[in-house]
Amino acid sequence: MTVGIVSYGAYIPRYRIKIEDIARVWGDDADILKAGLKVNEKSVPDVDEDTATIAVEAARSAVSRAGLDAQRIGAVYTGSESHPYAVKPTSTIVAEAVGATPVLTAADFEFACKAGTAAIQTCMGMVSSGMIDLGLAIGADVAQGAPGDALEYTAAAGGVACVIGNKESELAAIIEDTYSFTTDTPDFWRREGMPYPEHGGRFTGEPGYFKHVLGASKGMMEKLDTKPEDYDYAVFHQPNGKFPMRAAAMLGFTKEQIKPGLVVPRLGNTYSGSCMMGIAATLDQTEPGDRIFATAFGSGAGGDSFSITVTDRIEEIRNNAPTVEELLADPIYADYAMYAKHKGKIRIA
Repeated sequence: MTVGIVSYGAYIPRYRIKIEDIARVWGDDADILKAGLKVNEKSVPDVDEDTATIAVEAARSAVSRAGLDAQRIGAVYTGSESHPYAVKPTSTIVAEAVGATPVLTAADFEFACKAGTAAIQTCMGMVSSGMIDLGLAIGADVAQGAPGDALEYTAAAGGVACVIGNKESELAAIIEDTYSFTTDTPDFWRREGMPYPEHGGRFTGEPGYFKHVLGASKGMMEKLDTKPEDYDYAVFHQPNGKFPMRAAAMLGFTKEQIKPGLVVPRLGNTYSGSCMMGIAATLDQTEPGDRIFATAFGSGAGGDSFSITVTDRIEEIRNNAPTVEELLADPIYADYAMYAKHKGKIRIA
């Protein structure tokens, strides 16, 4: 059965902080950091924004972009590692906000930065089985990084929602297939009650990111008997600007293929929204018939790959909601003090 993306929507807070402003506080060399990370600035949530509000905005854009009746949505799954409640689902808040309640099923997902794509896979299965008409899969985060930690330079805020369905006349993009590669690799973690995650430093690259991104990507292309030149675009999880470029080169993809979706230099790492943000930015620019190869990565660790073909429907819905480029435009820059206040790094006893 054909299954794919009926609609999509993104949300990025307007506030940003430049790498220089973080480096100045900790005495780091901003030029070296920017050259190494290939990130110039990152998004910062407003004081009243969290994963739930970001997920709601992305979901509303996805529903309005295609003019959907939200009552058709039978499943709402929100992937994040920064849900505002330890016990209270984000997904029920989203379902109520978009008018999908009473929804058949709702749950929150967690698998580091690939929780959103895991939600897409789950919606694909439920739609294909006939259990639901439409599924809403969201990847959203207000990413955490301890003060002075390397993560603080990239941990950003944003989210993307995808409506998954199987009526061919409604599909803006067909998901041809998906493939996952997963192992127990503890490269990144946060224990219950701890405010910030910890990481294995250099081990987050290998055997974390590259083993799983390459494993999932190669498995996907072997499954479909495709190769990099069969695709017009490629998107890889974007913890920084260096890793996706290196992964693309290792797999045989070109800089031109990944450039449209490589938003991390101006956005930072939106964790569960990272790969999905790259897909959304790419869909904003595609033409009917274009093919997109995408691989998400989540620490812990695993990779989810997708092979996507864009349909004529993309031209009917694309301009009905803000594009990623529009969301990145006109930022409001914060200094470190404002950033710390917005992120809750300053706590009043």
